[in-house]
Amino acid sequence: MRRCVHAFLGRVGYDEATSLQNGCARALKAGPGEEHLFLLEHAPVITLGRNARREDVLFAEETLRAQGVAVAAADRGGQVTYHGPGQLVGYPILDLAPDRRDVARYLRDLEEVLIRTLDRFGVAASRLAGLTGVWAGGGKIASIGVHLSRWVTTHGFALNVSTDLSRFRLIVPCGMKTREVTSMRRLLGRTVPLEEVAAALVPEFAAVFGREMVAGAAAAGVPPRPGTAQEVA
Repeated sequence: MRRCVHAFLGRVGYDEATSLQNGCARALKAGPGEEHLFLLEHAPVITLGRNARREDVLFAEETLRAQGVAVAAADRGGQVTYHGPGQLVGYPILDLAPDRRDVARYLRDLEEVLIRTLDRFGVAASRLAGLTGVWAGGGKIASIGVHLSRWVTTHGFALNVSTDLSRFRLIVPCGMKTREVTSMRRLLGRTVPLEEVAAALVPEFAAVFGREMVAGAAAAGVPPRPGTAQEVA
């Protein structure tokens, strides 16, 4: 069974997290390198995937900056999404070769990890046919956008734990104008600590992907940032 080093990094800047992923992916492709699962949250940032349309960002960048929201391009699939405090972001750096070289399967596996994790907290979640992501209570609770190079993965998923859902009004989330976004806090009526959700996700990730999960320090030299799920912008 392959090892996968996991770490909860707290608040990490988007550019810093991207550099961290890319460095680990390069090492994994060069081999031998460790697989990683980085769990963290970002300061408010709107990210534009490869299929993003600029008109899905509903305000000018100057207006967004005035509200403390950055805008960043991403080489992941998908369209426009929002990351911010109270959202658990997961970046798996995995080598899918030789036995899991199937992009559709990888997306479904990430969804399965999230569905199982939510079930641990009493949130019934599911897929919707033809759409990527996870849904609960009539709204989208988790988004997925990935990048693969030589079957090594970067980017990943974002699960709304106690996210300020009003921030999604700044964009057309994932290009969907008629579907709501929701969170664990909205559905449960209480706030679950982000690190508690991260801890619950790790064994589900191990089960779905068949990995031996090994706890790492604040991996690859990235220190945890101040801020928790209770600090919602």
